[in-house]
Amino acid sequence: MVHRERAALIEDLAHLDDERWDTPSLCAGWTVHDVVAHLVDTARTTRLGFVSGMVRARFDFDRQNARGVARERAASPQETLERLRRVASRTSTPPAPLDSRLVEEVVHGEDIRRPLGLTRGYPQEAVVRALRLQTRTPESFGGAKELMSRVRLSATDTDLSIGQGPEIGGTALALLLTVSGRRVAPDELTGPGVAAFGR
Repeated sequence: MVHRERAALIEDLAHLDDERWDTPSLCAGWTVHDVVAHLVDTARTTRLGFVSGMVRARFDFDRQNARGVARERAASPQETLERLRRVASRTSTPPAPLDSRLVEEVVHGEDIRRPLGLTRGYPQEAVVRALRLQTRTPESFGGAKELMSRVRLSATDTDLSIGQGPEIGGTALALLLTVSGRRVAPDELTGPGVAAFGR
């Protein structure tokens, strides 16, 4: 599933004019080009490499990510895209649950596609597995574990309900983006939990 998502993103990016790579992504402070460089970096990351990188970054996750972007962002968008092509079939991973790779590919895929006006029909299994992992992951690691004691997520396009409290309804993709700290369109979420979300 990870490899399919990488291939789909590469196909979308292959038709993109170079100037559009400077479009701000949904990741604050990062352009589309930056997010692609980040995906190259995470695809190259091994368990040992992640640990040594964290030590060099003094255990500052944001600093480690910024260094990875700087390292993998090439002089031109097409060169960065070629780097992504070369790593697309890799199976290396940092010391994290395997489904974290799905979170990376789906959420960052939307970080890129939404500002560019591109859409993808993600496989439901990939989105649901990513969403389940995010709701088990502490907020300090970019997840929403603590939030699940305050709201209940109910997917409108699959049989999935997670959490306790006022309901937030939406597609599994909209819920995944929301618990990953991304803003979605107001009409993508419904229910009393939206007002209580406060994130």
